[in-house]
Amino acid sequence: MVRPALVIPPEPDERWELAKQMGVKDAVIHPLEIGDDKTNWTFDELRGLQNWLEADGLEFSVIEGSVPLTDRIRLGLDGRDEDIQEFKQFVRDCGELGISTICYDWMGGVRWARTEAHNEARGGSLVTGYDNAKMQGGPTVPASERSREDIFAALAYFLEEVVPVAERAGVKLGLHPDDPPRESVRGVPRIANSVENYERILNVVDSEHNGVTFCQGNFAAMGTDVPAAIRRFGEKINFVHFRDVEGDADKFVETWHDNGPTDMHAAMAAYQDAVDDDVVMRPDHVPTMAGEDNSNPGYHTKGRLFAIGYMRGLLESVE
Repeated sequence: MVRPALVIPPEPDERWELAKQMGVKDAVIHPLEIGDDKTNWTFDELRGLQNWLEADGLEFSVIEGSVPLTDRIRLGLDGRDEDIQEFKQFVRDCGELGISTICYDWMGGVRWARTEAHNEARGGSLVTGYDNAKMQGGPTVPASERSREDIFAALAYFLEEVVPVAERAGVKLGLHPDDPPRESVRGVPRIANSVENYERILNVVDSEHNGVTFCQGNFAAMGTDVPAAIRRFGEKINFVHFRDVEGDADKFVETWHDNGPTDMHAAMAAYQDAVDDDVVMRPDHVPTMAGEDNSNPGYHTKGRLFAIGYMRGLLESVE
């Protein structure tokens, strides 16, 4: 069964206490709380953050996004071997500290894309969205010179180098889907954008340490049957983002977790049946609610707490 988790900031504030009051012990460290430019960690930095969390009754379970993974690696460019060595040391450090999961992505050149942050949802709450028509124009993105097979080959090279290190370190890797999961964004090919492509990626190195960050909203935008995909990947799911969207990869909006097209109860039942007991699940892309200023769209506090309560209810109902 999955365990509810929350993204929390690296320094204590009321969100640490709110997490514990909601019964959440698993902490996810994410770049939106520490600054998007933070990618490199020393052992002592990781140790210091872990000590602080544990002293307050929280567990440093997942590090997400803020990892030493460069576009030289993602695009298979000169210098990638040096960068991969740095990533390997990061994996070893996480393993020594007992940080069990690393969430990473393979979006070179253009990362997560949203074109809207003020879509009105239930009761005047605000949600983010994407419209591919609004992404057009502008200068050519250099990464668009790489082909889809170039990018897949770069990922295969990375996995063959890194997964054996992760196995020895006891750390599980979870590849996040491309967001949005289109064939390309601004001309840059994307490869983690379908169930079939994921199976090709997982087959590069067949290991529980080469796994999936199952971001429900992205799999929904792919047009995938979400509960069926959860059962299909099963024990290869190493981390979960609980969210939903209305629309497809070309145009979508985020939804309240209880008000989207996906059967969330069926999804939770699939997790109950198919995934390992040590997988954590965090709410993602939550609505901005009354009293919040929408300065950090998708990541304010009230929507996260609503989602945790909803997740807990679903968990109890399927148990």
